[in-house]
Amino acid sequence: MKHLFFFLLTLLGASAAQAQGVLTFEKELHDFGQVPEGTMATHEFRFKNTGNQPVMIADVQASCGCTTPDWTKTPILPGKSGIVKAVYSSAGRPGIFNKTVTVTSNAATASAVLTIKGNVLNKEQMKSKLTPAQLAQSPRLTLDRATHDFGKMEAGQSLTARFKITNTGKQDLVLGAISSPCYCVGYKNVPSPIRPGQSATVELVYSQRKLGMQQEAVTITSNDLSGDAQLTLSAFVLKDLNAGSMVKESTTSVPFK
Repeated sequence: MKHLFFFLLTLLGASAAQAQGVLTFEKELHDFGQVPEGTMATHEFRFKNTGNQPVMIADVQASCGCTTPDWTKTPILPGKSGIVKAVYSSAGRPGIFNKTVTVTSNAATASAVLTIKGNVLNKEQMKSKLTPAQLAQSPRLTLDRATHDFGKMEAGQSLTARFKITNTGKQDLVLGAISSPCYCVGYKNVPSPIRPGQSATVELVYSQRKLGMQQEAVTITSNDLSGDAQLTLSAFVLKDLNAGSMVKESTTSVPFK
């Protein structure tokens, strides 16, 4: 009887050990090849839970700040699939890159390492490697306008400007990083690739603490080989919009509008 008890205990322990989720990735390495500088190189690593228990991804850590990860945040049931997305910002980073993303979960193998690599070329390098026919097939970024005036705003306030971007080229247009001397402009949401002939509304968030009339030159990078998009944001920045009914502009006090 004693031997039977230990046999059953061992059997239950073995069954418990086998009752685990398993993350099986389609591949653990993605090579982007040649990447135009300024684009956000994005890849989704797809996986399936081939185990017999749900899997929950606890965290995903990139090996550098230039890579932004995202992942399926709901429990992945046995037989179901999910993704781990890696986004590499190539702006200002020409040359070969090799970065890792570490996935931590409650799966049988608690840690999995995914790798992205490629070679970032500036636009002149990209153009030199393409034939005239290939250049003609490249994407083209067209803005509906080049300026936006916010009017009066309070220092530190975040306002949103919406621009319509049309891809007049023949390949997907991928928007990259935004740069400005003030470091006060960014995307509200990372835009998705824009198909040829299609348009998308891109929202830019502006937050400025300097007072007075401000003008910001903004550059939007992309995989458009003809060049980056340039636009200007302007605003009259006040310390406090609710300070009173009189605002001093220049040397003359005028009623607040």
